[in-house]
Amino acid sequence: MASDEAGRISRRVFGLGLGGTALASTLPRPAIAQSLTRLKMVLNWRYQGPQGWFFLAEDRGYFREAGLEITMDQGNGSGAAVGAVASGSYDLGFGDINALIQLVAKGPAGGNTPLAISALYNRPPFTIAVKADGPIKTPKDFEGRTLGGPANDGALKLFPAFAKQVGIDPAKVQITNMQPNLREQMLQRGQVEGVFGFVNTIRFSAKLVGINPDKDFRFINYGDFGMDLYSNAVIASRKLVNENPGALKGLLAAINKGLKDTLKDPDAAVDAVAKREPLINKVVEKERLLATLADEMSHPELAKLGLGDIDDARFAKSIGIVVEADGLPRSPAPGEIFSRAYLPPIADRITKLT
Repeated sequence: MASDEAGRISRRVFGLGLGGTALASTLPRPAIAQSLTRLKMVLNWRYQGPQGWFFLAEDRGYFREAGLEITMDQGNGSGAAVGAVASGSYDLGFGDINALIQLVAKGPAGGNTPLAISALYNRPPFTIAVKADGPIKTPKDFEGRTLGGPANDGALKLFPAFAKQVGIDPAKVQITNMQPNLREQMLQRGQVEGVFGFVNTIRFSAKLVGINPDKDFRFINYGDFGMDLYSNAVIASRKLVNENPGALKGLLAAINKGLKDTLKDPDAAVDAVAKREPLINKVVEKERLLATLADEMSHPELAKLGLGDIDDARFAKSIGIVVEADGLPRSPAPGEIFSRAYLPPIADRITKLT
């Protein structure tokens, strides 16, 4: 009898198991298990501290929660990232919005150019570093000198605009290109008399090769001479904008979460970078990350607009600066270059970084 009872129990459990399996097969799967939208993104530069929030968003599952799988490649300059998206090589980029202004202004209105959807760098980081004990003290001193930078560097691409802004003749300045990893050493050795770049890129790359940038270099910053420009933004291909706007909203929500986590724990953000680039100097990269947050992303408008948005009047003025200084054929409307339609709600955005 005990054996018969055990058999009945076993059959009941087996039958329940079959029923549960059948029931489970009819239920919708969780969103995270559904097929993901796969996108390719090119970053502005090598894997460094300021890319940490992107990698935290990936490692903590925020992209997957949004139904996305993002491949993030190292970049070759903030200007190059814009071209890579425009060419169709990438769906997304983290690149210089001023390079996007130049691209859009050279084409017809309503063109198929990429669109900036989140302006993370809201203060101008563009600079020309010179030797602290050298003869260059003002922009006028650039005439007759040799300056250098990587070909796709954002500050180098904006130099004609800067030259016009400060009243110097760019034809009187010799420009040479170099590999990014040689920039600071070439300046220190006197092979060039000034180098283009983002101020924190130069400052912390110099530290990595044993140069004290605060003692050995002087920085002539574009922002100190009236070029109040935005800089790096998340940029999407027009195809992605037209075909999958939901993916863009999910992307920016995930990046926003990664940024919030970065503010809470900068070391975790640097660790996320180190997973991709184990040879980084984590102490220096944390310094670079914190300096980027403080110097390149903390414009006073942040408290009102939240990170990622722009001030329309300020942006229109910056478009005018770039168009006039570069002699571009037309002045694009701000809406041709930037859209806030995909940003998180203002209540969810970051309004304070330091």
